[in-house]
Amino acid sequence: MTRHEARTGRVPGQGEDATGAQVPVRGAEIAFTARGRGDVVLHAHGLTSSRAADTARDLVDYAPAAAGHRLISYDARGHGRSTGAPRPEDYRWDALAQDMLALADHFSPDRPVGVIGASMGTATALHAAVRAPHRFSRLVLTTPPTAWEARAAQAGQYRYMADLAARDATGLMALIRDSPAPAALAGTRYSAEPDVSAALLPHVLAGAAASDLPAPEALAALRLPTLILAWDTDPVHPVETAERLKALIPASRLHVSTTPQDIAGWGRRAAAFLGEPTRSTH
Repeated sequence: MTRHEARTGRVPGQGEDATGAQVPVRGAEIAFTARGRGDVVLHAHGLTSSRAADTARDLVDYAPAAAGHRLISYDARGHGRSTGAPRPEDYRWDALAQDMLALADHFSPDRPVGVIGASMGTATALHAAVRAPHRFSRLVLTTPPTAWEARAAQAGQYRYMADLAARDATGLMALIRDSPAPAALAGTRYSAEPDVSAALLPHVLAGAAASDLPAPEALAALRLPTLILAWDTDPVHPVETAERLKALIPASRLHVSTTPQDIAGWGRRAAAFLGEPTRSTH
């Protein structure tokens, strides 16, 4: 029996309410949904999104991963139903990695966890894995964001959006609504409208502007089995980042989707990958 089971009388995450469950993490209350049984897999969404927003967009359903695992989907600090403070440094990707590691310790104190990340969630997973590779079994990295040499332009865009959010929230919403969806998502319910409060949105965006993926040499040292899933025609999530990650991470594989129908299969791809036997690489 783990320390959590001894204290609460149940396995972490079991029997939790899908919308109301929260766990305290580093001064915030992190909202989560728990499904399935087995080894824990953490599911981390993208910048300004949330569990509810992902569900509404209906692009990918990761429920298949819950067939053989305990799938913990959570709202990042300051997103969705999770709380946060008006401090940009709290929303840097390396800071969000500390939250992910705390969640891993809470839900699976005695075993490594798998991760499914999207964009910011992918960046969070990479920072966490570089910091504590022994806490992870497998990584599923979807829609990797701009990074390294290509990061400056996107960081500038986030700084502009953070300033606009602070002085003209209506103008920012118009900018987001007018931004075209990637061609690979044509015909879907894709929307970039944020699920972050007006009070926190400038700080969340400023945190993203101050962030980047871990250094390439740090990623090259990772020995975790890794599945990279990308879609094309999206400058915010360029295929070039995914290809660079594939070249850097030794035990990685890459799949690039060009249609919504193929993207819809990511849940099954992730579940199959997470279910593969893992040899110790530490």
